Amino acid sequence: MNTDPIADFLTRIRNGISAKHRIVEIPSSNIKKEITRVLHEKGFITNYKFEDDSIQGKIKIALKYNARTKVSAIEKIDRISKPGLRKYVGIDNLPRVINGLGIAILSTSKGVITDKEAKKLKIGGEVLCYVY
Repeated sequence: MNTDPIADFLTRIRNGISAKHRIVEIPSSNIKKEITRVLHEKGFITNYKFEDDSIQGKIKIALKYNARTKVSAIEKIDRISKPGLRKYVGIDNLPRVINGLGIAILSTSKGVITDKEAKKLKIGGEVLCYVY
């Protein structure tokens, strides 16, 4: 049993990048699917595919690398809100990751969105992770 599935999700991506894997397989959940969708929309991963099997299902993520230098599009991916210490922010305290170059992924009442989208919608939420 895993106590923090989002941290496991981020760690599998981190390990895949450090091992220069093209594809990473991760057990599926709705929150992981939404985080994957945001990473794809913002250009941090090449593609993804949801596969359903009898029990849980899998997410296959194609990691993105620079063609010439083989450097990953994700330099760092950090978990912020943890099960032992949740991190919630309001509209006034939305984080800026590397002065706007990175993204913060938030879980809000409007779904899983980035910090920039939350600013446009004028809502706060739980800060799940930083990606840059």
